Amino acid sequence: MLPKPVVEILANSSAFAFRNFQHQFFQFDMLEFLLFAFCDVGPDGDVLDWFPVQIQEGKYRRIHPVDAPVFGAVTNLAFPGLPLRNGAPKIAEKFFRVVSGVDNAMEHLNSGEGDILAFPLTVTKERTNYVSFTQPLYNSYQVLVQRKPENWRSLTRDQIERKLIRSASELIGKEVHVMKSSSFAERMKNLSEEIGGDIIIREDSAGAESESLIKRVVNGEVDYTVADHPIAVVNAAYYPNIDVGTILSLPQQIAWAVRKNSPQLLKTINTWLAKVKKEPTFMVIYNRYFKSPRTSLLRAQSDYSSIGGSKISPYDDLIRKESERLGWDWRLLAAIIYQESRFNNKDESWAGARGLMQLMPETAEQFGAANPDDPKQNIRAGVGYLKYLDKYWSKEITDSNERLKFVLASYNVGLSHVIDARNLTVKYKRSSVLWNDNVEYYLLKKSDPTYYRDPMAPAGYCKCEEPVNYVKNVLERYEEYKMHIAG
Repeated sequence: MLPKPVVEILANSSAFAFRNFQHQFFQFDMLEFLLFAFCDVGPDGDVLDWFPVQIQEGKYRRIHPVDAPVFGAVTNLAFPGLPLRNGAPKIAEKFFRVVSGVDNAMEHLNSGEGDILAFPLTVTKERTNYVSFTQPLYNSYQVLVQRKPENWRSLTRDQIERKLIRSASELIGKEVHVMKSSSFAERMKNLSEEIGGDIIIREDSAGAESESLIKRVVNGEVDYTVADHPIAVVNAAYYPNIDVGTILSLPQQIAWAVRKNSPQLLKTINTWLAKVKKEPTFMVIYNRYFKSPRTSLLRAQSDYSSIGGSKISPYDDLIRKESERLGWDWRLLAAIIYQESRFNNKDESWAGARGLMQLMPETAEQFGAANPDDPKQNIRAGVGYLKYLDKYWSKEITDSNERLKFVLASYNVGLSHVIDARNLTVKYKRSSVLWNDNVEYYLLKKSDPTYYRDPMAPAGYCKCEEPVNYVKNVLERYEEYKMHIAG
């Protein structure tokens, strides 16, 4: 349980965060200690709504639904048993807000519209003139994000290395795109002085974010950007055509910030941080996002060799039986289970999903799996969830082949994000009943601020390359099973 003073401070003030991918180590995870107790979580594990709270006689009371954007694809770390009551007095203030741009956020902070800048800010001498930093959260360093050569898959490692920038001096005369007024812009200016030549620094708009600039490198729109090492590594796991191995700075401290006239708030946060950093949870969160590759991504890139000429897994009989409840080819259900766990019934993801079908605890309970490690219970509950999703989408999408893609994406990323993508598809006048190049297209757009901040997308930000690839990988594996395994 959190120290009461910290919860009171954050529950009664506006916390500003940046919706930057960073998945969101401190605009996301340190706040999950504080905020996830105050949200509703759907059966797919997605946050459905946020609520501000007030503390009265040691109890937390729901005050008023917040219409601020919601972070998607998050796990339910709500504290069990916290009494949240309906019907409490309404308040006008929003509890949690999302803003873009360092300058903009600091202006909001110093004007009193918010109290905490809950974002992994690099501590710089210039910034200490405007804000007070908390104790460091962790140390990082800046790296160059660049594309590998177009034919990199056919090259040796040495051949790739020779085509990449590995020395800062090689950036002389090159264009490097960075966030406006960021520590990256400041570092590039200092680096130009250090290497004795001009780097062409392009400071993008105040709303630019690390992830959007990295995506522009991926797509060939720009050649170089700069990012903090942990963020760059996470993105490199999704985009294998980028390199993040060139270091551009010494280690730097990363921290939150408060107004300079808030010494008591600063002291309280520092006290709490000191306590949290001594606990195992701190490193669990850090490793979850920055040091552990997404398990589903690794599974998607792995090949499975059948254990026998006519079998897919040790659970074929169970899969055959449960697939009848869905009316599906059992090999399709097997392809899903492989994609989820590689048939490892003891598998547990970074988010807490367990078993053959990687069920979140809430989903497992809702669909009857008291022990998600038990193969029979897990598959039965997973099939129950798939039936629920199929029933939901059958009201909107009559074509069974198209509907399957919506079901698979919803199973992977959560129903709310796919609904958002469909809403955006309608808004931009594409077909809301077709997946490829239509709803799929707008699901991928949910990491772009233009789209995830749209009122049509209340579930908010999503790193949705994974569910899009999930749909493709499951269907491709299903086709392979059909070719090699008898129905």
